[in-house]
Amino acid sequence: MKRIYANEEVCIGCRLCEVHCIVAHSRYPNDIVKAYKKGPRPAARIIVEENKPVSFAIQCRHCDEPYCIKACITGAMHRDTETGTVVNDTERCVGCWTCIVACPAGAIVRDGAGKKVAAKCDLCIEKADGRPACVANCPNGALVLAE
Repeated sequence: MKRIYANEEVCIGCRLCEVHCIVAHSRYPNDIVKAYKKGPRPAARIIVEENKPVSFAIQCRHCDEPYCIKACITGAMHRDTETGTVVNDTERCVGCWTCIVACPAGAIVRDGAGKKVAAKCDLCIEKADGRPACVANCPNGALVLAE
């Protein structure tokens, strides 16, 4: 299964990955201005950590043995059988946050779009070009999608 890997040697902490992640998961996936100004803004599913001069992005690792799935009380957090990615069914999620506590990578957050649900990297599975928004828009190539 392909995963996103961060190269901290070329990450400059610009946070464009966060911006494009928010846009990709908004009501306006092709318009940055509308995504930020209209309606509730979703949470970024990638988080840039900085301790200058080092910065790097953290996102779901789609673990082989995901603690978030084991911790989920409703079964909302599950592995997609077709893609192998760990995904959250927002219709089943009750916002208990046990997945957030269980994630060793700290890659699950509360959604900021006015819903009381968990949000995490889904590899932008709906994107037509097959690359997650963060990877496609990283100006330095600090994020790569690879096996």
